[in-house]
Amino acid sequence: MSPESVPGVMPVIETRAVQKIYSTGSVEVAALREVDLRIDVGEYVAIVGPSGSGKSTLMHILGCLDVPTSGEYLLGGEDVAHMSEAELALVRNRRIGFCFQQFNLLASLPAWRNVELPLIYAGLGRSERRERAHLALERVGLGDRADHKPGELSGGQQQRVAVARALVTEPSLILADEPTGNLDSASTADVLDLFDELSGAGRTIVLITHEHDVAARASRQVQVRDGMVVEDSAVGVSR
Repeated sequence: MSPESVPGVMPVIETRAVQKIYSTGSVEVAALREVDLRIDVGEYVAIVGPSGSGKSTLMHILGCLDVPTSGEYLLGGEDVAHMSEAELALVRNRRIGFCFQQFNLLASLPAWRNVELPLIYAGLGRSERRERAHLALERVGLGDRADHKPGELSGGQQQRVAVARALVTEPSLILADEPTGNLDSASTADVLDLFDELSGAGRTIVLITHEHDVAARASRQVQVRDGMVVEDSAVGVSR
């Protein structure tokens, strides 16, 4: 349970004894072992661990991209195991905003067209998609770059476009998997400043990273090692 949990308040994320086991022939590898985790509305949490620690597996489960072998995962109080594939797709499209190390932007499209993509899948009309995409770009400080293609933007600006795309559906949760992994120090600071702003505005953010200086920007760190949570604590925010 989070250090700041409020009794009676529904958490955004809650895992109960979650395990993930991968089998290769007769060999079984436990990527996650009995993980209990609670993240409340508005928290900014960094899940930290070295390569192979299980943090990316945990992110995939939290993002409904994978399912636990055993245990329970409740998203906004709903047991994900009881959702159909169509319901899970809707969750991924509307309730969770994803940011990855690879920006996953389409090179042939301008920034606003990249940002509108989740809205196309949601079935919104073109004029509303364009308006919301431009508003999302304004929020991340790129309103004047809406018509620029990814190749015309810096790495930090491309990641901001990716964040705008994550925000455009107004999700309750933002999952960021190594979002600064491909950025130089100046662009890293730029993107982390943006996460600070989003956190200050009340967004729930889960940041996956192996970099402790990046994790220190969050208000809480969850240390993962060998598939287990080994430490869960609030931290002083470093600027």
